[in-house]
Amino acid sequence: MKTYCPKPEEVTREWLVVDAEGKTLGRLAVEVANLLRGKHKPEFTPHVDCGDFVVVLNAEKIQVSGKKETQKLYRHHSGFPGGFKEENLAHLRARRPVAIIEKAVRGMLPHSRLGDQQFTKLKVYVGGKHPHAAQKPAEHELPKHALAN
Repeated sequence: MKTYCPKPEEVTREWLVVDAEGKTLGRLAVEVANLLRGKHKPEFTPHVDCGDFVVVLNAEKIQVSGKKETQKLYRHHSGFPGGFKEENLAHLRARRPVAIIEKAVRGMLPHSRLGDQQFTKLKVYVGGKHPHAAQKPAEHELPKHALAN
């Protein structure tokens, strides 16, 4: 018996909507990354992009536990001398809440061209509206362990 390996042109992609309101950041990011990779499908293959498009709503209402709101730091460097910047989660939430979910999910995808390709299927929005009604996205319920405690 031969092992089935899906080809990229054979993959069928769905559009899924996930509401981030009241969800824990890390648990939500794991579920979204698995949907983007296609790990929920029986024909999942690690080296083929089998995943679905995922639309995340209410990015500003994501929850974190403990003191992460003030202690979790996001760091980057511009490449110039003295160009090291860092900001905490509360400041990033006020400035650009979409980046919180994008950074968490990107860190859970493969760090390769395949991961870059999978990341382009993630759409994150502030608020409860999105411009993807034409794709007829289905509501995706997260498992109970992904909910906030």
